[in-house]
Amino acid sequence: MDPLVVGLVTLIITLVLLAIRVPIAAALGISASVGVFIIFSWRPGAEFMPQFAWRPTLSLIANGPYDFLKSYSLATVPLFVLMGHLAYEAGFTTDIYRAARLWLARLPGGVAMASVVGCGGFSAITGSSVACAAAMGRIAIPEMLKFGYSKSLATGSVAIGGTLGSLIPPSILFILYGVFAEQSIARLFMAAIVPGLLSLAAYLVVIYIWARLRPDAAPRPQETISAAERWRSLGQCWSIIVLFVIVIGGIYAGFFTPSEAAGVGAIAALVLGLVLRRLTLARIVSALRESVFQSSMIFAIALAGKIYVSFIALTGLSNSIGDWIEASQLSMVMVLALIVLFYIVLGMFLDPIGIILLTLPLTIPIVDSYGLSLIWFGVLVIKLLEIGLVTPPIGLNVFVIKSIVGDGVRLETIFKGIGLFLLAEIVVLGLIAGIPALSLWLPSVMM
Repeated sequence: MDPLVVGLVTLIITLVLLAIRVPIAAALGISASVGVFIIFSWRPGAEFMPQFAWRPTLSLIANGPYDFLKSYSLATVPLFVLMGHLAYEAGFTTDIYRAARLWLARLPGGVAMASVVGCGGFSAITGSSVACAAAMGRIAIPEMLKFGYSKSLATGSVAIGGTLGSLIPPSILFILYGVFAEQSIARLFMAAIVPGLLSLAAYLVVIYIWARLRPDAAPRPQETISAAERWRSLGQCWSIIVLFVIVIGGIYAGFFTPSEAAGVGAIAALVLGLVLRRLTLARIVSALRESVFQSSMIFAIALAGKIYVSFIALTGLSNSIGDWIEASQLSMVMVLALIVLFYIVLGMFLDPIGIILLTLPLTIPIVDSYGLSLIWFGVLVIKLLEIGLVTPPIGLNVFVIKSIVGDGVRLETIFKGIGLFLLAEIVVLGLIAGIPALSLWLPSVMM
């Protein structure tokens, strides 16, 4: 059987498996393994001979993941995950949210703005959007509802703010992209800072406009906040600022590699938590347990993704797509538009990690053939995945928020709250795509 046909059929089957919520690792690993077996046992023009397929199939399944696990860069993932969980257990997230709320309370939609700023701060110490939405949802949504905020604004602002976990470094998705696309993780982190801050600013503008047009949706808290309270709350945020400076500043200045920065950051989070007497043995154990669980899940998906990448290379599918694009003489703008549409559609149904591992073997060669920066493309891809986290019918962050608020808020209400933010996302996406310097300036001046 033609390997290209096997590749196309397997790709469709994989998409179907992911769409019906088969675990990502199982969908990628099983479909790729079966596809490899078929290619080796049913060569073009020959009969089906499975006896000749076992050895090469098992060799590929064993050697690919083993070589992948030896990657030094992958040590970054569990260490950043641990740093985020330690910081959360130490209450650093609550500090930055409280400071933002006290300073922004007088603005229209100030409490919702504080929620988004809190998400941005939490994103600076963890790489997971879902974890960011879950943590801030428990802190911010009850407070907004207490002050009389509309349910759509309260839930929508936290759901969209949580997506910053994918974009603002350190980001797990950027680490996976860097490993699979063979790009510098440090430069990817730097490239994401300006787009991440731009996204945060866009969310704040949406909240301000929403609150101005519908004051009843965001009543101003009737409370007196002294200047001393505001400055005191700002002073309590020093711990999270120290963590961000250590990690991102150390990478930018060239003191640490990302893996080293992750290790130093995890130790710093532990030391700060102990010094401030916020971390007990029970909290440390909880952080370790959650880190092991989340890291194991990510590694299982990544290993299956590595098998899938090897399978795609074996079929020649990516080369065939590249040849088809070259023969069709599509312009670079048209190709990018198709890629953006491809990611947006997949984002409506699939998990971000699954999407990135499923698509990179197909899109990276295409983008590279046009001479475009793979660092810039990485930021564009992560931004598209970020949009997918809140896009109906299956937006993971929306369902995370729904699990927090329970029956008190309908799922349709949360998606309704996302609407205006999606318009802002389109604007930011256009700026990232149209002005590559927004992503490439900081990496270009790294030491």
